[in-house]
Amino acid sequence: MKHHIKELILQGENQQLDFKFEISDSKKIARTLVAFANSDGGTLLVGVKDNGALAGVRSEEEFFMVEAAANMYCRPEINFVSKSWTIEGKTILEIIIQKSANRPHTALSEEGKWLAYIRVNDENILANAVLLKVWQINTSKKNTILRFTEKEKIILDYLEHNDGISLSKVCKIANIKRNKTEAILVNMIVMRVIRIEFTRKGVLYKLNLLESKEF
Repeated sequence: MKHHIKELILQGENQQLDFKFEISDSKKIARTLVAFANSDGGTLLVGVKDNGALAGVRSEEEFFMVEAAANMYCRPEINFVSKSWTIEGKTILEIIIQKSANRPHTALSEEGKWLAYIRVNDENILANAVLLKVWQINTSKKNTILRFTEKEKIILDYLEHNDGISLSKVCKIANIKRNKTEAILVNMIVMRVIRIEFTRKGVLYKLNLLESKEF
């Protein structure tokens, strides 16, 4: 029977799986922990190369660096489950992070800033201001009222004929400033009229017609 770690590796890095050859910087690994916690949860395999080859954990210090990342460089702290496996004579560290109900989690950057990340495919991407405000409203559980003004109508009319719109495009076609645009998009997302989609090319806002991934 094939070891479940090998089965995971066969999937390749993805939305809920990341490989690390080694951990030498707690601050950098904090980004991955935060991204998993802010998204769908995930598994970090330490001692595995990017191509899936088993390298093995070099020392017990790597576990303590993950622990330091979760406790010192993530805010709020992130809980994780760790398991150690010996496969082909090599030690692989499995770090399991659950999706958090206490979002957003932030990681301390090298510049001393606390930044929120999300997991998109196999990348950790910086969360934008709109998503942060959506999380804030959802966490506070405050009632939100969507006022259907001419601006919302312009956005919806555009989305009926186009597969997504950027924040800058909303500003242009609705002739409103960025902060006002963000507030409108936040309300429309909270009310599930539209959804936010992060891609490698940027962030788009789309009609929420189908069951979709939510951040």
